[in-house]
Parts: sequence; structure tokens; C-alpha cells
Amino acid sequence: MLKPLKIGDLVLAHNVVLAPLAGITNLPFRILCRREGAALAFTEMVSVNGLVREGVKTLDLLKSTPEDRPLGIQLFGDTPQSLAEAARMVAGYGDLLDINMGCPVRKVVGTGAGSALLREPRKIAGIIHAVRAATSLPLTVKIRSGWHCGDDSYLEIARIAESEGCDAITLHPRSRSQMFSGHADWSQIARLKAGVAIPVLGSGDLFTAQDCLSMMRETGCDGVMVARGALGAPWIFRQVAELAATGVVTAVTKLQRVAAMRQHLELFCCAVGEAIAVREMKKHVGWYARGFSGAADIRRAANGTRTIEDLLALMERMVAVPCPEIQDTCVNEDILCT
Repeated sequence: MLKPLKIGDLVLAHNVVLAPLAGITNLPFRILCRREGAALAFTEMVSVNGLVREGVKTLDLLKSTPEDRPLGIQLFGDTPQSLAEAARMVAGYGDLLDINMGCPVRKVVGTGAGSALLREPRKIAGIIHAVRAATSLPLTVKIRSGWHCGDDSYLEIARIAESEGCDAITLHPRSRSQMFSGHADWSQIARLKAGVAIPVLGSGDLFTAQDCLSMMRETGCDGVMVARGALGAPWIFRQVAELAATGVVTAVTKLQRVAAMRQHLELFCCAVGEAIAVREMKKHVGWYARGFSGAADIRRAANGTRTIEDLLALMERMVAVPCPEIQDTCVNEDILCT
């Protein structure tokens, strides 16, 4: 089921990619996931208003390296003019542009962006038309199924996106009102795939390698976009490839988990310096600790760390903590825009 994926003139090595995640998919995390096999990674959501008002500061979100390519840039905004201008501003920073039309978080929706756009198909048409005219990069959109359960506006919006020049579309099959509750309705991805000719990527409830292959098999989608399933488990991309090739998944050992944490910390230090690295790694330690005996204590200890030495000492403690070899992980925090 793994195969090259063509989006516009961009050809990816395979069809399992890392989703944009607010506060998560910075350069260190993207590189870690790429080393584990992600074919494409996205920046965090980039505010078009931020680009216009605070250009240099916001462009920091687009910092990259040769190892971090191909790179997708996700923009969010609510007017054709601002999104088109942002598309021109970031054109030299990445290899693909995505417009976020699915984020359910109140502070994004309150500006008229994210999933708020699902209520305005005509505005969506204008936005895609303007951005398509502003850039030659591959252009995609990421949407939810609708504003309320049962709206199911995704089919209309997908057809609009296709007709206005989008090269692919990603569907998270939950409504905005669902946030991250309940189960993603994968059957909507299958209906979307049958309704458009451009590539369709599926997202939602992809927590294991088996989930990723099951979504592709059940829906016929062209690829999958992993979001919360990569938190504390960047190896999910490698496991998908292994499962597709051999039918089995090699469990990740405790030592491998701790080694990934150390690598993540090192990447953070190189990118942003030790002080910010320590602050940012605290939340990641909690995700890496899932499955460890006393995970709650590990999270509390992580929150109390102040220096690199503190974090490294905590990792050494984790080496001695009982932890079964775990293949499947799940995170249900609703703090992310996916």
C-alpha cells in the first residue's frame, strides 16, 4: 500500500506524511520524524496576519535545513488577499503550500479562519482562486467534514478546491463541533475519494502502523497524514513501512525510546539553544513516557526540570523503570490543530 505520491509537480517517496501540529512540528521534531521515515513534513500553522505584521518573527516558524525537505508550509487566514500575499511571501521557504480549513480551536475559528471557513464555500472558492494565482507551488487544503455533525460540507468544498486548482486535499473526518471526541468516520474519506480526481489524504485516529494501513485499505485514499500518533512515537513512520513490507511490526524497546528522547533534545538544543530546548522538551517527555511504569511521576519530574542536566538525569532514571515493549500508543489531548 505504500507507494510514491504525486502532488502537483512534487513526487514524494511514499504516501505517509507528518501533519502540521501547532506547537509541535518545529524543525527538531520534523527532522526526528524524517529520520524515522516521514516522506513529507509540515511546519506548524503559520498565521498570515502574523506574516504581514511581524514578518521576521513569524518567518522563524519556517526555519529549515536540507535534511528537512521536502517541506510543506501550512497557512491560516480568512481573506483571499491576505492568504495570497502570504503565499507569495513564503514561496521560497518550502516545496508545497497548504491552507488550513479544519482547525477547530476557538482562537483560530474566532478570526474566521480554520474550520470557520467550512461555513462559507464561496469564500473558500475565492481564497483558493487567489492563492493559486499567487504561487506555482503545489497547493493543498486540509478540511474537516463540516461545522456541525451531519453538515457534511466536505464533498462540496472538495469539489470547489479541485475546480479552483488545488493539487490534493486532506480530510479529517470529524466535524468542528466534535473537536477530537468520538471516532473519525473513515467512510467519509472513501466518499471523498470517489468524488474527486485529485489525490485524497486521510487523517484522524491514526495511532499505530496498523491504523495507517487500515485507513488506506478501507478508504482507498492516496495517502495518510499522521498527527497525534507521532507524539512520543516518531518511529510510527518506520513501523508503517515495516508492516507494509513484512506484515509485522518490531516493538520499540525502552532503550530505543530513551535514545529517541536524547536525540530529540540534542536537535532542540542545536536549533533553539538549551533554555528553550528544556522548556519545550517537557511536554514531549510526557508523551515518550506513555507505557512506562509510573508515567505520571515521570511527567511531574519533567515539569520540574530546569537544565539539560536535569533532563538527562531523568532519562537515565527512565532507563531503570519497568516498561514493556510497546507497539501501539494513543494520545487524546485536544490541544493540537489537526
